[in-house]
Amino acid sequence: MANFPSILPTYGTQKSSAPVVRKVQFGDGYEQRLTYGLNQNPKIYNLTFQVSETEADEIETFLDLRATDNASFTFTPPGETASAKFVCEQWSKSIPYLNRATIQATFRQVFEP
Repeated sequence: MANFPSILPTYGTQKSSAPVVRKVQFGDGYEQRLTYGLNQNPKIYNLTFQVSETEADEIETFLDLRATDNASFTFTPPGETASAKFVCEQWSKSIPYLNRATIQATFRQVFEP
């Protein structure tokens, strides 16, 4: 299990929740909801890293390797005390200034042994 490099994202992180719920609606307007599965509330983090080119290369290399082996990685989200397992299926890099880079990435929490 790989650990994400110890590079912190900038402020403004967005955290999303999408609980997995099965819903049944009846003709009279009655609705019944059931949580589905053991880990029914995965988190999604939209992160921005404004870092040096060297740190951006380190992040991008790490994410490229995870894309190659399809493995999850351990990451401690900002403001959280415990780490969790995540995958990153999409990220982008821009270079706004000399020797500075911005990486925007979406980390999706996964549940696996």
